[in-house]
Amino acid sequence: MKNEGPKSLYLGLTPALTRSLLYGGLRLGLYEPSKYACDWAFGSNNILFKIASGAFAGAISTALTNPVEVLKVRLQMNSDLRQRGPIAEMRRIVSKEGIGALWKGVGPASVRAAALTASQLATYDESKQILVNWTPLEEGFYLHLTSSTIAGLVSTLITAPIDMIKTRLMLQRESVVGSYKNGFHCAYQVLG
Repeated sequence: MKNEGPKSLYLGLTPALTRSLLYGGLRLGLYEPSKYACDWAFGSNNILFKIASGAFAGAISTALTNPVEVLKVRLQMNSDLRQRGPIAEMRRIVSKEGIGALWKGVGPASVRAAALTASQLATYDESKQILVNWTPLEEGFYLHLTSSTIAGLVSTLITAPIDMIKTRLMLQRESVVGSYKNGFHCAYQVLG
């Protein structure tokens, strides 16, 4: 705030809000139909199909919204772009770096989103079903609160290692000797 002013805290706000609306809607909107498709195709709606449906919904949603995420990050990291705006920056990225630049980082982002959505939504569904069957909880606030809390805990435990790897990859400098080649290499180095 001292160097760039209070507005700098909201750099990239327009793309961030756009991504939240699109990603959130797609992620939740794709989960139920894919879950029902598994039920229809395989005659089962067990936890594995819920996990697969969540992974599909998260990965596809992230892949589709990655250009807006790239734009958000670029605007956040460069306060000089504030005057140009998101549309001008999108045009600059495409003209200077090619359309493929809008999908930089889509691999790790999709893996994280798949893990998050799969663990979060499948756990919510399963814990809600188990709580209804094994406890006196009925449909309503306390059932949803308990199921959501369980889902939040599980999804955080699942995605924390992925976030750590993603953060290390994002913060590394390409010219540094011994830098990570990819996410698997980073995980191997951390564990080794």
